[in-house]
Amino acid sequence: MIALTYLLPAALFLGLFGLVCFLWALRSGQFEDLDGAAHRVLHDAHDDRLGRPPDDGVPPRPDQLPGS
Repeated sequence: MIALTYLLPAALFLGLFGLVCFLWALRSGQFEDLDGAAHRVLHDAHDDRLGRPPDDGVPPRPDQLPGS
C-alpha cells in the first residue's frame, strides 16, 4: 500500500507533463503539415546542406570525399 503513495503522484505528474508537451507542440505548429515530410522524402532533389546530389547508393571515389 505504501507504494501507491509514490506511484500515484508519479503517474499524475507524468500524465500532466505529457499533456503539457502535447499542448505546447499543438500551439507551436508541429502538426500543421503532416503530409509535407512524407512527400519531401519522395522528391529527388539536391542536398542543399552538402552541395551535392542525393546519395544514389554508389560510394564516392577517394578524391570526392570531403577534406581531400
